[in-house]
Amino acid sequence: MPKPNQKKPQVTTPAPERRAELLATAAEVFAAHGYNATTVRKIADEAGMLAGSLYYHFDSKESMVDEILSDFLDELWTGYDTVLAAGLGPRETIEALVTESFREIDRHRAAVAIYQKEWRQLATQPRFQYLSDSQVKFEKAWLGTLERGVAAKAFRADLDVRLTYRFVRDTVWVAASWYRPGGLHSPEEIARQYLSMVLDGIAVRT
Repeated sequence: MPKPNQKKPQVTTPAPERRAELLATAAEVFAAHGYNATTVRKIADEAGMLAGSLYYHFDSKESMVDEILSDFLDELWTGYDTVLAAGLGPRETIEALVTESFREIDRHRAAVAIYQKEWRQLATQPRFQYLSDSQVKFEKAWLGTLERGVAAKAFRADLDVRLTYRFVRDTVWVAASWYRPGGLHSPEEIARQYLSMVLDGIAVRT
């Protein structure tokens, strides 16, 4: 039994700032090397610490990639849901969704890259079912907006909405492979240029 005046040992909680730093490092490693090839030791080496010390913050690399992806998707859907609830016209909704997408790439570039490469593999595990759910929700939001635009004659009547959705989806999110925060153009400026090409084309009208 402890002596009457003996102090109990204090249990320290990892600082949130340090946890966020480690997740950012892990995200870059996962994005660069892939989930399967990334080990806890590799992340710890990149963070400048022992692998055992990393377990003080996270119980596995699975926990790390789970938190990285869920944080990204939670923020993405906060932005998307706001856009979809705003009552905008179809074109304005597409413009707002594209702009929000580039903002998320700016904030979570590595997480977007991981999501693009790994979601199908990870989604086979019950823990990551939310990745498949997000894909279904994502497709419904975009297809619904495109179909609404065709019905309202804001978009061409002959538009293949599913092909257009795939084109827009892939060309937006692939930007995570080359975009770097703090570059020459802001995410909003990139979105404007992108939207000009997608909605108005690149040929001079005669």
